[in-house]
Amino acid sequence: MLTRSLHLTPADKARSPYFYVPFSVPAGTTRIEVVMRYERAEDCVIDLGCADPRLGEFPSEQGFRGWSGGARDRFFIATDEATPGYVHGEIPSGTWRVMLGLHKVPARGVEVDLTFAFDDGPRSVAPQPERPRPARKRTGWYRGDLHCHTFHSDAKGGPELLHAAAKQAGLDFLAVADHNTTTQRRYFHAHSSPELVFVRAMEITTAEGHANVFGVDDWIDFRMTRPEDAHTLARIVHEKGGLISINHDKPPIPWSYMLPEIDCMEVWQQAWLSRNWISLRRYQERLAAGLKISAIGGSDFHQPDRLMPEGPFALARPTTVLWLEELSEDAVLAAMKAGRGYVTEGPSGPHLALAVGGAPMGATVSGGLAEAHVKGAAGDLLAWFDANGEIARMPIDADDQVLALEAEPQKFLRCEILAHASHTALMAEFRTALGEKPLPWGLAEAELTAEPLRRAVSNPVYIKA
Repeated sequence: MLTRSLHLTPADKARSPYFYVPFSVPAGTTRIEVVMRYERAEDCVIDLGCADPRLGEFPSEQGFRGWSGGARDRFFIATDEATPGYVHGEIPSGTWRVMLGLHKVPARGVEVDLTFAFDDGPRSVAPQPERPRPARKRTGWYRGDLHCHTFHSDAKGGPELLHAAAKQAGLDFLAVADHNTTTQRRYFHAHSSPELVFVRAMEITTAEGHANVFGVDDWIDFRMTRPEDAHTLARIVHEKGGLISINHDKPPIPWSYMLPEIDCMEVWQQAWLSRNWISLRRYQERLAAGLKISAIGGSDFHQPDRLMPEGPFALARPTTVLWLEELSEDAVLAAMKAGRGYVTEGPSGPHLALAVGGAPMGATVSGGLAEAHVKGAAGDLLAWFDANGEIARMPIDADDQVLALEAEPQKFLRCEILAHASHTALMAEFRTALGEKPLPWGLAEAELTAEPLRRAVSNPVYIKA
């Protein structure tokens, strides 16, 4: 057993948000255990991770052995199993490193104690999970959540509970994007099926912004320290055939890096009232600037240690709905990239499908009649947007209706369903779910009426100049 004591200061954090503590692993080791102790406080949070001798400088593709952020104070790594968030497998001898994320370091500094224990008992070497390719051979609209978490990062509940929550919500696909790790696939690769397809995901989590990586089996290095590192991140993801999406671009964690070449943007995270109008406004600005970015949504649901009832703070609030030729991971990824879908308030939320000249969302057209097919929103309003902002607003009179717009939109056309007749009931549901708790996310009462309550947001159709 080894021990190390450190005194970390704001000067350490100023040099780098990551502090590495080397330790030597003897030959023949089959299990490592590390325990971290420090006095956690509101102004003092130290993240925890681990790397083996292969990890290089950013961007590295080998040697990552786990990350738990501030959610854990200990972990073990063995050849056959590991703490959730950490990678089991071969344990090479040599210099390993504990990775400390200096998330919050008080002015007074912080004492951190690390204890290392090693075991060389006989253990098998368990293989890494292999990606399955389940498919449901039917064309249609499919519903999913593209942002949620398990105890492989900072949620309390395990993958099996999140799986049950997805079934309860009636979802067809789910992307489990645990923070800075991919070890949730030990469960989800084995349980992906034609009934519920799991999409590979990982949330790149830093103090300067979060982004989801989709469709890549490899771990992606998250240790960005410079604004331009985001371009390196996007290049690596695209070289591996994946997609990258900026998450919740709004306070308290807006995207502060340079904007790289992104495929998607999370315009709706958690309940609409969690200031999603800020993310949507930034999305509108990027479209108006000429970028082509698909709009997606995700609940950012952190599974509790029990199955929760349905409600405005549950999984799949909001839900991303995609038009697929078949239900498969490849089809979901292709539809996400193409923008063939919309975001709605929940699994049973309003349907909103936009077409221009018969071309679907995500297409590029020269013009034509714009039509929006709306279901489940009678009494509400349909707003139309192009590069100049809102260009029309009209009532939705029936539960299944096609509304047409005769206009010449600039650069793109997209739609939003705004609550009108449904507003009172939706706000009552929100307050009932809160119970005696105060408004979340630091919301003020005035903010609840300052912005329209969106029920669904379409992807754009792009207009040729």
